[in-house]
Amino acid sequence: MTIPLVPGTASGPFPAIYRASSSAAASARPPGRRTGEATHRRAGNNRRAGAVVPQVTPPTPARTPLRAYAVWLTALAAYVVAVFHRASLGVAGVEAQERFSAGASAISLFLVLQLAVYAGLQVPVGVAVDRFGSRKLIAAGGLTMAAGQLVLALATDVPTAVAARVLVGAGDAMTFISVLRVIGFWFPGRTVPLVTQLTGILGQVGQIVAAYPLVALLHAAGWRDTFLGAAAVGVLAVVLVLAALRDAPPGTAATAPAGLAEVRRSLALTWREPGTRIGLYTHLVTQFSGTVFALLWGYPFLVVGQGLSPATAAGLLTLLVLVGMGVGPLLGRLCGRWPLRRSSLVLAILAATATLWTVVLLWPGRAPLWLLVVLVLVLGTNGPGSMIGFDFARTWNPAERQGSASGVVNVGGFVASLLTVLAIGAVLDVLTPGDSTAYDLGAFRAAFAVQYVFWAIGLVGVLRHRRALRARLARDGVVLVPLHVAVSARLRGESAYH
Repeated sequence: MTIPLVPGTASGPFPAIYRASSSAAASARPPGRRTGEATHRRAGNNRRAGAVVPQVTPPTPARTPLRAYAVWLTALAAYVVAVFHRASLGVAGVEAQERFSAGASAISLFLVLQLAVYAGLQVPVGVAVDRFGSRKLIAAGGLTMAAGQLVLALATDVPTAVAARVLVGAGDAMTFISVLRVIGFWFPGRTVPLVTQLTGILGQVGQIVAAYPLVALLHAAGWRDTFLGAAAVGVLAVVLVLAALRDAPPGTAATAPAGLAEVRRSLALTWREPGTRIGLYTHLVTQFSGTVFALLWGYPFLVVGQGLSPATAAGLLTLLVLVGMGVGPLLGRLCGRWPLRRSSLVLAILAATATLWTVVLLWPGRAPLWLLVVLVLVLGTNGPGSMIGFDFARTWNPAERQGSASGVVNVGGFVASLLTVLAIGAVLDVLTPGDSTAYDLGAFRAAFAVQYVFWAIGLVGVLRHRRALRARLARDGVVLVPLHVAVSARLRGESAYH
C-alpha cells in the first residue's frame, strides 16, 4: 500500500532539494519565519537555482470537480472490499483449522501464499496499471478476489483452500496501486496526499467488517454461506466499478508505456538508491508485527492463548484499526514538519512495539486486559508507521522511478509478514502434540518470539542506510544536530540545522 505522508509537490526528490547550503537557505528566509524544516518546504526555489526537477503529479484541474469525488468514492469502495477479502481468513482461523482438519502450519500457508502473491505482484501491477488503466485492473482484481472467496466457500481440503487464498492475494495486489493512480489523475496535486491518506485510513473499514459482521455470519450461517456471501459482495463491487469508475477526466492525454529495457534499468537504479532501501527496511520493521497480529495470529493468541472471549478479541482487533486511523494523520503532520527526522519516528515505533511485546511475553501467566489493550494501541501505530517507508522512496527517487520505488518498498513488510506467519505456525505445531489446535500460552510465547529476528534485521537496515543518506546530506551542506538540540531550537524559532 502507498500513502505519501509529506505534502506532495512537483519539486522532486531530496537530492535536488538539498543542494543549497543551510546558510544560503537561511539568507533566503523571510524575516520571522520559523526555520525547522524550511529547506524541505522551499523545494520549488531550486528551479531558479538550476536544479533539474521532474514533474511528479499528472495534469489535473485547478479545482476538484464533484465528479472526481464520485469517482474516488467508487474506487474507495473497491479498496474497502479488497481489505475485507484480505482480512476475512484472519478472523476465521480457528474455524478453518476445524473445517480442513489442518494444523497451524497448514493454516499459515494460506496467508503466507496470499501475502507472497501480493508482494510479488507489486511491481508488475504498477507496470500493468500504466498500460491498461485503473478501471480494468480494479475490476480484474475484484473478480479474482470474488473467485477466490467462491473457491474457499466450496473447499473441503487444504490444497483447494490454499489456491483460493492465492486468488485473493492476486486480486488484492491489483487494487491499491490502481486506486492511487485514479487519485493522481482526478485531483489537483496539492489535494492528492490528503485524499491518498484518507483512502488508506477509510479502507480499513473493510477490516472492521471482517472482524464483526463476517464473524457473526460465520457463527450463524456457517462456512459455506459466509464465504459465498463474501464472493457476492466482490461481484457487486466490480459492477459498481465498471458503471461509475473512469481512469481520468475527459480529455486527459494517455501516457505511452515504458519499454522492457527501460523498466529493467529503472529497477536497477531504484535498488541502488539508499533512499529506496531505507524505505524498504522501514516498511519491513514497522509493518510485519501489526499485520501478522491483525490478519491471522492475533485472534487465536487472544482467544486461545490469553483466554479472552471472541467478542473481546474482535473488539481489540477493531481498536487496532481505529488507532491506525487516528495515528496516520499525526505521523503525516510530523513527517511534514520534520522530514529529515522521519527515521526517529520509525525507531520510536520499533522500540515501543518490541518493548510492549517483551512485557506481554514475559508476563507471568496470562496478561491482564489493560496490558493487552496497550499492546494493541502500540500495534495500531505499525501500519501508519510503515507508510513512512513510501515517503522515503518518494523523496529520494525522481518521478520516473516512483512506481518501481514504491513496489520495492512494499515488498519489505509483506515478505517479513509472510515469513513471520509461517514461522509462528511452525513453532506452534512443534510445541503442540499431534494435530491439536489447543495451543498453550507457552507455545504462543515461543512462537511470537520469532519477531525479534525481523526487528533486528530491520533495525540494522534502517541505521545503515540512514547513515549513508545523512553522509550525502552532509556533503551537500545539510548537517543534522542531535534531536534534542533540534527540538529545543525549533521551540525557540531557530534553525534545526547547522
